[in-house]
Amino acid sequence: MDGKELQATADEHASGLPEVTVEHRVGPNWDTYKVSGKVFMLMTDMPGHPVVVVKADPEEAVLLRAQYEEISTGYHMDKKHWITAAGGPGIDRDLVKGLITDSYQLVVEKLPRSERPNKWADETSA
Repeated sequence: MDGKELQATADEHASGLPEVTVEHRVGPNWDTYKVSGKVFMLMTDMPGHPVVVVKADPEEAVLLRAQYEEISTGYHMDKKHWITAAGGPGIDRDLVKGLITDSYQLVVEKLPRSERPNKWADETSA
């Protein structure tokens, strides 16, 4: 999957999650995806290629960086809790969707119950 496909897949999946808002900033060019005002995904073009930046469990982030050449530390983010995915042969739709869902869930789990999207409130409080 190339970088443009990566971003298209990420946008489609993230936009379909409950109560997601998207902000577009120009200069630098960033798309910011939030749930209840909290960021769970960013998209931008690093010099020369499109990337997606998502939150990750720190231990999982280490494993993902070791397993996938296309995954690195978070670009302009906390290097322990964020990862960057770039296009490449190791990246596919299922992986991208999984990374985004995991990022979304990590953010939702930290929200007060009253701010959680209805669909996730019951699932994450069990």
